[in-house]
Amino acid sequence: MEMTEKYILLGKSLPELKEWVQSQGMPSFAAVQLMEWIYRRRARSFAEMTNLSLKHRALLEERASLGLSEPLSSAVSKDGTRKYLFASSAGVGVECVYIPDRDRATLCVSSQVGCKMHCAFCMTGRMGFKAQLAAHEILNQVLSVPGSASLTNLVFMGMGEPCDNVDEVLRCIHLLTDEHGLAWSPKRITLSSIGALPGLRRILDETHVQVAVSLHTPDMQQRSEWVPAQRIWPLAETLELLRNYDFSHQRRLSFEYVMFRGLNDDLAHARMLLSLLNGLSCRMNLIRFHSIPDTPFVRSDEATIQAFADFLNSKGLLTTIRASCGEDIQAACGLLSTEKSK
Repeated sequence: MEMTEKYILLGKSLPELKEWVQSQGMPSFAAVQLMEWIYRRRARSFAEMTNLSLKHRALLEERASLGLSEPLSSAVSKDGTRKYLFASSAGVGVECVYIPDRDRATLCVSSQVGCKMHCAFCMTGRMGFKAQLAAHEILNQVLSVPGSASLTNLVFMGMGEPCDNVDEVLRCIHLLTDEHGLAWSPKRITLSSIGALPGLRRILDETHVQVAVSLHTPDMQQRSEWVPAQRIWPLAETLELLRNYDFSHQRRLSFEYVMFRGLNDDLAHARMLLSLLNGLSCRMNLIRFHSIPDTPFVRSDEATIQAFADFLNSKGLLTTIRASCGEDIQAACGLLSTEKSK
């Protein structure tokens, strides 16, 4: 007899769950109970769901799956950062990174296996694109990492371009912020994009999460060489889109800028940045480059990075230098890659 594929509950909206439970002969309120157990009580089995009848728990066991799975492996950095490897339906692992910082705990989640963007300084881009992650595979990273209940912030800055998988990412954001899901404020969620315009426009229109745009240089010729997506979605068009939204109150706009020695770290580039971003309510995050094999890029020295930040701050552009976390376990920005994992 052919086995029927189980219905995955994680990642489904409340209306979808109501429709499904009713199709199975269960009352519609069971959908609310399921969401409560999955997102609030962090249940790992149907047996834990004691306010559902034994009959309905047996039915769920037979016909449904929570969609949760434990990490396959982990690595711990000397700075406390933890990297976790999860299975994916593509047969290639996907990584996420847990970053503790005093009273904050941030999880950097992946939205794709690999990446299509092929940025010249990124290991994920080098592994190429393998697959889109379904919403339940993204949310599983959130709910299955040790310390999940203590998370204060979530960043879509792991493997992949979130705006290139926008349907599944939006589904996740809605469940993270829904009153029947985790009920998080959208201010706790930041989405990073290279500026993939169709998806970014939907993120801006359909959510209120914080937005970070990977910029890296104000020189458009340089950017075309380093970030091939520049040729498809020019930064000028991204900035034009961003100027149509209000970033002065609930939502924050930031730009990410990896510092490369002698290439984008002098005051001439800083002045070009000020001109490029003039009129936008935003902030700048400077990122230390984390070396990858066979690349011409070299990290800017600390004095140069600080001088760059000081200059931008002196001109009114709020600028911070992002702390490097997990570099010793290949967990820092641009280092995630599971090309060899199965």
